[in-house]
Amino acid sequence: MSCGEGVTEVMDAFTPLIWTLAMTVALTGGMVKGAVGFALPLVMISGLSTIMDPRLALAGLILPVVATNAVQVFRTGLAPAGQAVRLHWRYVVTVMVAIFVAAQFVTSIPRQAFLLVLGVPVVILSAIQLIGWRPTVPPRRRNAAEWGLGTLAGALGGLAGTWGPPTVLYLLAIGTPKDRQMVVQGVIYGLGSIPLVLGHLRSGILNAETALFSASMLPASLVGLLIGLALRDRLDADRVRRITLIVLVVAGLNLIRRGLLSG
Repeated sequence: MSCGEGVTEVMDAFTPLIWTLAMTVALTGGMVKGAVGFALPLVMISGLSTIMDPRLALAGLILPVVATNAVQVFRTGLAPAGQAVRLHWRYVVTVMVAIFVAAQFVTSIPRQAFLLVLGVPVVILSAIQLIGWRPTVPPRRRNAAEWGLGTLAGALGGLAGTWGPPTVLYLLAIGTPKDRQMVVQGVIYGLGSIPLVLGHLRSGILNAETALFSASMLPASLVGLLIGLALRDRLDADRVRRITLIVLVVAGLNLIRRGLLSG
C-alpha cells in the first residue's frame, strides 16, 4: 500500500483488534509525553508500524504531535517560550528547515529501507539514554553543536516524526538547567510541528485521507497526555522514562528485523 492510495479502504479493513491496539499506542504515547515531556512520536511510530504500513503510521502521528506539542507550549507560557527561542534560535531554525527538507524523501524510500530508517535511530538514541551517556559541549563549540545536532534532529523528525531524543541530548550537552529543559523542549517541539505538517502536506504523506486516520488518533493521545500530566508529580519520572526507553529499544529492534527480512 502506498500511503494516500486506498487509505480509506485500509482503515475500513482494520479489525477491532487493530483499532484497539492503535488507540492504546496513542494513549500510551500521550501518557508518556505528559509524564516525561517527550517520546509520543517515538512510541507511536514504533507501535503503529508494527501493525500497519509505516508511512500510514507516520501520517497517523502528525496531528497528535501537533496537538500535544501545542498543549505543552501553552502550559509553559508565552514569555518563557519567547526567551527559549532567543537563546536557542540556531537550533530551532536548523531543526525546522531540516524537518521540512527530510520530509520530502519519505515517499522515495523503499518500504524495507524505511523500516530500517525508523528502527536504527530509535534503537541508537534510546540505548544512548539508557546507558546514561551525557555529552558535553564546550562554549566555544556550542554554535557548531547547534547546527549539527539540529540537522540530525530535524532529519529524524522529517523521516520519523520525532526530534525529541537528539533535542534532549543537545540540552544536556550544553548544560541546560533541569528546571528549564521542559520549557525549551516544549518550544522546540511546538515550532517543529509547523514544518512537520507543511513538509508532509507537500510530500503527500498527509492528505485528505490520511488526515482522517491521524485525527482518529487525537482523542486517545490527548486523553493520555492529560493523564500523564495529572500523574507527573506522583510518578517517578526517571523510572517511567527508563521503562519507555527499554520498550522503544525492543520495538526498534523489531522494526530492524522486519526491514532486514522483508522484501
